[in-house]
Amino acid sequence: MKNTGFILFGLAVCAAADVCAQSAQLELGVEDIAGAAVKEEKLDFGQKKQARTKTDKVTSTIGDTLDLFGGEDKSKEKKTVSLEEMKQKAAAGDIEAQLDLGYMYLYGVNGVKADYKQALAYYEQAAEKKNAVALNNLGSLYFNGLGTKVDYPTAIKYFDEAAKLGSNDAAVNLAIIYLGSDPQTKSKADFEKIYKLLEQAQTTNNTAKFLLGYAYYKGFLVSPDYKKAFLLIKAAADAQYDEAQYVLSDFYINGWGTPKNYNRAVQYLRMSVAQGNPEAIMRLADILAEGKVYTRNIKNAHVLYNVASVMGMSEAAEKRDDIEKSLRIEDLLAVQSEAENYKPAPSQLTSFIRQTFGNSLKVYIDTNLDSDLATQTVN
Repeated sequence: MKNTGFILFGLAVCAAADVCAQSAQLELGVEDIAGAAVKEEKLDFGQKKQARTKTDKVTSTIGDTLDLFGGEDKSKEKKTVSLEEMKQKAAAGDIEAQLDLGYMYLYGVNGVKADYKQALAYYEQAAEKKNAVALNNLGSLYFNGLGTKVDYPTAIKYFDEAAKLGSNDAAVNLAIIYLGSDPQTKSKADFEKIYKLLEQAQTTNNTAKFLLGYAYYKGFLVSPDYKKAFLLIKAAADAQYDEAQYVLSDFYINGWGTPKNYNRAVQYLRMSVAQGNPEAIMRLADILAEGKVYTRNIKNAHVLYNVASVMGMSEAAEKRDDIEKSLRIEDLLAVQSEAENYKPAPSQLTSFIRQTFGNSLKVYIDTNLDSDLATQTVN
């Protein structure tokens, strides 16, 4: 199998990150986006404090059983149960105790030292009862070699079983594995599997929404359909995924699957810029510098080009320097200071996706679906 380039916990459960993103969406939903104030004199990066959830303390989300069972907080109940009592319950076949112990040993929480072998053992016990959470987490452990040696076939087996039991997180993980194989060795059957897995997962998983939406946009796996692409990508954008926000702006600018709306395009770009997306920063800078689809503002454009130049974006420094010639010295000093003070604030969903799959899902798709077969539709 081709190395997919995942880091530690690379195939973590996506649900916890999605739940956090959906919680934030209550404050930053589409109505708030529509009503956001547009500041002309000073660039509004759109940065807002992210809603804190109980998963904030978890650096990776490979099996937060609480979130996967509907987000019910059972912390008070757990405090009344000692470790020994929990182990006794697990030994007696209590699946909740097995899942909780697996989680505790995986992360080293609640006074327990991290022990991947112990985590593996407890998840195996729960998996014997065909528990989808346990099966998905076992797949992650085997894929990453935690508590056991790396074993891709076994990981795939567990992901497949969990997906068939209805785990949309396992379906995404499995789809990503199939995507990560050499595009020239994929068969049409492989592409059909990817499509079916993403179609299953997109009902609840924002990563899958973007992946499938981008497939409809590019005509990979499925016939091009801007309307379906727009709805799926917009859902991921409203869940605060930065790359979805950037891609969605093109739909509003070009009228793909939705009426043209330049104001909406800029609003989503601002949200993506606030999260530190380099392409969105360059795109918004170009729009503000040109003044064709939005009010021209060369001072804000200079700020963005200056930020983008540090990120290594092509032509950013040159465009910044060109604008500089038109600015008064007092304005130049002000916008330089603003650029220096820029600090990206990625959402939890964006941070999760970047950590797990890399900085660009669309580049991942373009790279791994770059074959003639990928453009042969399965629907």
